[in-house]
Amino acid sequence: MKNWIVTAVIGMGVVAGLGSAHLVLAAEATKAEKQAAIRKEAQTTLAKLYKINPGSRSTIQKAAGYAAFDNFGMNLFLLSTARGKGIAVVNAGKKETFMKMISVGAGLGLGVKDFRLVFVFETPQALDSFINSGWDADAQAGATAKANQKGGAFEGAISVSPGVWVYQLTETGLALEATLQGTKYYKDDDLN
Repeated sequence: MKNWIVTAVIGMGVVAGLGSAHLVLAAEATKAEKQAAIRKEAQTTLAKLYKINPGSRSTIQKAAGYAAFDNFGMNLFLLSTARGKGIAVVNAGKKETFMKMISVGAGLGLGVKDFRLVFVFETPQALDSFINSGWDADAQAGATAKANQKGGAFEGAISVSPGVWVYQLTETGLALEATLQGTKYYKDDDLN
């Protein structure tokens, strides 16, 4: 048992080291290169979502806007953390706002999780609030899984607050619940 714990800690250290090496390389990139990388990742995320759930394309196009995030999280014994970057887009005019997310929580476990989120905003007010006031998912932690509702415009999405829906993509497809608890979304002042 002791060897397993030592191996797990070493493995997590290697993963953390790889993540920090990626951050150093990203720090050397210019503002335009960082923006381009986030746009590309958002387009990749949307393409994956559209492949898994073709109806989501028209839902997103008809919405006031959307936000796509790339999230990387780690759970080491009792502490879990995640961070990511993304972009919020107002569909009318295609105005972009670059954003960050960070999450800290508690929970027994050991592992690494890489997932993507696509928020869909039904109203300009919901989108504006998300962009300009940020969003703290503690208040919306009780996200109800509505992924099994058939025929609705937001099939496969989860309602996280009035007028705000989220698709969570994992390696296996769409998740039936969103892991948003303890997560803060806010503007990236360096990229806007």
